[in-house]
Amino acid sequence: MSVQTSPLTLGTEKIGKLLIHYSLPAIVAMTASSLYNMMDSIFIGHGVGHLAIAGLAITLPFMNIAAAFGSLVGVGASTLVSMKMGQKDLKSATDILGNVILLNLLIGSLFTLTSLCFLDPILRFFGASDATLPYARDYMKVILWGNIITHVYMGLNEVVRASGYPQKAMLATLFAVVINGVLNALFIFALDMGIQGAALGTITAQFLALCGILFHFFNPKSFIHFQRGIFNMKRKLVFGMLAIGLSPFLMNLCSCMVVILINNGLKNHGGDMAIGAFGIVNRISFLFIMIIMGFNQGMQPNAVYNYGASQLDRVVKILRYTIECA
Repeated sequence: MSVQTSPLTLGTEKIGKLLIHYSLPAIVAMTASSLYNMMDSIFIGHGVGHLAIAGLAITLPFMNIAAAFGSLVGVGASTLVSMKMGQKDLKSATDILGNVILLNLLIGSLFTLTSLCFLDPILRFFGASDATLPYARDYMKVILWGNIITHVYMGLNEVVRASGYPQKAMLATLFAVVINGVLNALFIFALDMGIQGAALGTITAQFLALCGILFHFFNPKSFIHFQRGIFNMKRKLVFGMLAIGLSPFLMNLCSCMVVILINNGLKNHGGDMAIGAFGIVNRISFLFIMIIMGFNQGMQPNAVYNYGASQLDRVVKILRYTIECA
């Protein structure tokens, strides 16, 4: 892992240098994240077939909902961590780490159990036909059983970035993407596991990346790390995280509803092939959207830290600099 600068420099370092230090790794990481979806489409298209591609497109609203809950906790936690560090309240910042894990375990478990109980009706509502339902079901069963891993991975990766280690967060994402590609090729082509192989490759890659992130937080040299007493739900911290994360949560839900409406429209007027084509286009478009989102992620810890430190003049400069660059 690369050498990191102290997160305390967020309140003193030149703004341009800080934005580059945080934004470039975030842009690389978010762009790489979009390759997850594209990689699944490529391997499934060549290894399973066009109906499997359409089935994968049906699962996109599920991915949006999972991302919504991930943002609810992850964005809220990372924002609160940066704010507490700006206030020099490292005790609360460390407590947030434990609460992120507990909250993601709770939400991930409830989401998994509810979805598995009503999986077929949900997929039908998302636009699945008799031909695409088996593929969507096979993919989502594996993804849902590994959903807790996904939630914890997303939440902790956000905290890694917010606590002053943007390059480590980027490397964890890149590692997951590379491993995902290798495992997809192995499971789909060598072991002939079909669309379930793609899902298993994704979950396994996230699990291995999560192990690296946990190793970071077990290291006492990390600015924020695991300590005794942090694995207790703190009502004030939990409500704070959820209040901050509510906005991106609702945005992802709205995106989910748009995809559901489009899928059902294409199902009635274009068929499964049209849904599959839309899914491919949607995944490619994410590649460009993620670049802007990565820049925003790089700006967030800088602005929030200085807000917590009551250095509002730097917050204004960061905002202006970000708008000019965008």
